[in-house]
Amino acid sequence: MGRLVPAVTRAFDVLELFLEGDGTLSAPEITRRLQLPRTTTHELVTTLTARHYLVAVPEQPGRYRLGVRTYQLGSRYAEQLDLAAEGHQVAREVADTCGETVHVAVLEDMDVIYIAKVDSTHAVRMVSAAGRRLPAHCTAVGKMLLATLPEAELEERLDGYDLAGMTPRSITDPDALRAALAEIRILGVAGEQQESNPDVSCVAAPVRDRTGRVVAALSVSVPVHRWSEDRENELTALAVKGASRLAERLGHRTVR
Repeated sequence: MGRLVPAVTRAFDVLELFLEGDGTLSAPEITRRLQLPRTTTHELVTTLTARHYLVAVPEQPGRYRLGVRTYQLGSRYAEQLDLAAEGHQVAREVADTCGETVHVAVLEDMDVIYIAKVDSTHAVRMVSAAGRRLPAHCTAVGKMLLATLPEAELEERLDGYDLAGMTPRSITDPDALRAALAEIRILGVAGEQQESNPDVSCVAAPVRDRTGRVVAALSVSVPVHRWSEDRENELTALAVKGASRLAERLGHRTVR
């Protein structure tokens, strides 16, 4: 690797400060937080402003915010993102960590479509496959995605829909599904206990894009003979972490 250019590094340090707080900063605040000489800060801010990476805030003299050039770069990056490819990369990382099967899926009507799947290192029969469609109400990823829908949209999709089961444990009653989705909204994660496959249990977490909209869900599936409360808690945390990592790759930023 070649040598890092200090001036460029400092310029990026300045820009990244604007990802925090309310998104506005003054030159003295930048100086203090980065521990830079005042003249260096002035030169960096002047250069970034001239190139439209920063812009003065009209109603707050002496303060700056990110400029249009950063938006243009972010938009171009977003245009080049491939959810399936990014999902497969993160699914691979999660699967390598836990040794279990990992899926990424999107919602279409009342079905989920698996756009990425990385198999467990163990021999497990799964009903899913990349590109396959399954009833959303029978899967953890599907219930996670249904739970994020506005209530009116959910009711519209449920109207006249036959909640056919895939196993004896599948939810087939609309009221029971509504209750399950309400709990998922509270918990922020979804689970499935042998509802799409009699031999498998699953946990799932939501994936957001740069606008904050839920666009997919990531799940970890485990054969019931390896399932336990401790394992469920462990894999739930891993699914949440993986979904968050995929969201970051899609440009989502968690507000702290």
